[in-house]
Amino acid sequence: MKNIFIILGIAALLFSSCELNEAPQATATEEDIFGTESGLKTYSYSFYNNLPSGSNAYRGDVMADYGAVNSLNGFLVAGAYSAETSSGWSWSTLRNINHFIANCNHPNVSEEIRNNYIGIARFFRAWFYYDMVVRFGDVPWIDQPLAIDDTDELYGERDSRVLVMKNVMEDLDFAYQHISATSSDGTLVTKWTAMGLKSRIALYEGTFRKYHTELNLSSSADEYLQLAADAAQEVMENSPHSLNTAQGPDGSQRALFTSDSPLTNEVMLAVAFSSELAVLNDANWWWTSATYGPRYSLVRPFINTFLLADGTPYTDKANYLTEEFYEEMQGRDARLSQLIRTPGYQRDGVAAPPNFASHTYTGYQPIKYTLDGMSYDNGAYNTNAVPLMRYAEILLNYAEAKAELGTLSAGDWANSVGALRERSGLTGGTQTLPTTADHYLQETFFPNITDPILLEVRRERQVELALEGFRFNDLKRWKRGELMAELPWTGIYVPAFDKLLDLDRDGKFDVVFYDGNNSGPSIDVPSGVARVAVGGGGNNFQTLTSSKHLEWFKAQPRTWYADGRQYYYPIPATAITLNENLQQNPNW
Repeated sequence: MKNIFIILGIAALLFSSCELNEAPQATATEEDIFGTESGLKTYSYSFYNNLPSGSNAYRGDVMADYGAVNSLNGFLVAGAYSAETSSGWSWSTLRNINHFIANCNHPNVSEEIRNNYIGIARFFRAWFYYDMVVRFGDVPWIDQPLAIDDTDELYGERDSRVLVMKNVMEDLDFAYQHISATSSDGTLVTKWTAMGLKSRIALYEGTFRKYHTELNLSSSADEYLQLAADAAQEVMENSPHSLNTAQGPDGSQRALFTSDSPLTNEVMLAVAFSSELAVLNDANWWWTSATYGPRYSLVRPFINTFLLADGTPYTDKANYLTEEFYEEMQGRDARLSQLIRTPGYQRDGVAAPPNFASHTYTGYQPIKYTLDGMSYDNGAYNTNAVPLMRYAEILLNYAEAKAELGTLSAGDWANSVGALRERSGLTGGTQTLPTTADHYLQETFFPNITDPILLEVRRERQVELALEGFRFNDLKRWKRGELMAELPWTGIYVPAFDKLLDLDRDGKFDVVFYDGNNSGPSIDVPSGVARVAVGGGGNNFQTLTSSKHLEWFKAQPRTWYADGRQYYYPIPATAITLNENLQQNPNW
């Protein structure tokens, strides 16, 4: 299997540039690169440097409403983030791509081959601009390598997202039409990856325009939603991809994240690793460590949205608020046990309940990216590939775009949301459109959405794509950023203080919670049982709600400004100092 990190090193030797007007430093001649197919291929590998790196590909949702962490991101702390601390206004990636496109015209290489590699370059340019628009809104559109005297472009104003997104769609259409590869080992771009990215970006733009009415672009929202639906449909009907089902309902989804080689029936693009080449990731260390990672813990309002196995809402149960951990995990959507530690989960053949001694704050401890062997836990030892795009997302893009357009049929539902639910063992609600709005989902997450179909599509998206890096962007495009500050970081139900709890019912006690005003539990606690102080003075951020649920970090408020500034990041002050024509984003 080709490994992205093998080929990136080759390309890095060829070209590097930092600013828009800096010429690439080459160790090979232009003739060597642009005059042969092998040269074009090698240059194109440099574009993959712009994908999430091995050290962060599995951390995409590090800042999300449903993730309780040990330290708040400054973006959510009042007064802690500003133009002076902002980053991301970097254009070296674009300079490299545009240089390639402008020079990929050598007559020694056929037009068909040149267009294949130009298509790959334009794919990465589209992804680059998508990230920039998501982060900053309006940005300069530049489609040529700039020289030092191109002052109009270097020091110009920002172009509107209308222009930028139009050009992004054109780039992806060109990529789809001209990239020759229709399959790969999962680490290289194909024409289907380009169409998948188009569905992702068009959905983002269509919904952003629809819900952000202050832009006065809602009249064009349906145009992008239709583009998203059409692009997803093209992948669904004509690509070689499908849902992975080989490991059955209880393992097929998680296998996508724990396999060494990308499972290319579903995975359309991934970051891969190799123990032989000592190119590894540290997912286990980050997700299981008490000190290295953020002790990421999912929260109960989100866990509550996982359906029961019969397809009905868990929150319809009369006693759902007072079910202890073991009971609340029974008879649920199988994706729940593939996302977090649930009763029956083992590591190295030993029961492994939620670890309150050194990791979880809420009781909902993620396992999606971790390998079950404990030997992977204390460094960069992971060999598992990390998906960046998979067929499940395409199904969700299709369903959401069609639901927003009001054109999602029962057949569409069965082929998208229904297929995902069937893969996860659900026995109800897979073939027919929902007709009743789930009040818990509506009141907790989406109070302005009354359409039961759209509500269920959103439920499906947050369940299927949990921890895959979509959540913050989804909240931004739906104009629900308030959830970043308002969603309670609550956890499991605690029936009583000073009571030994066997969370997974394996016959061994796992944790005891006690009043933080006391020095410890009032009962004898066996060795190996975690002791968790709740409430009390000092800096103890572990508290208990009035309904006896754990709650983390309530004492330190998260902030989402009412003026909406956080739907964009501020342009770094240094960039505005260099270019006085740049206007800062609103309210920053």
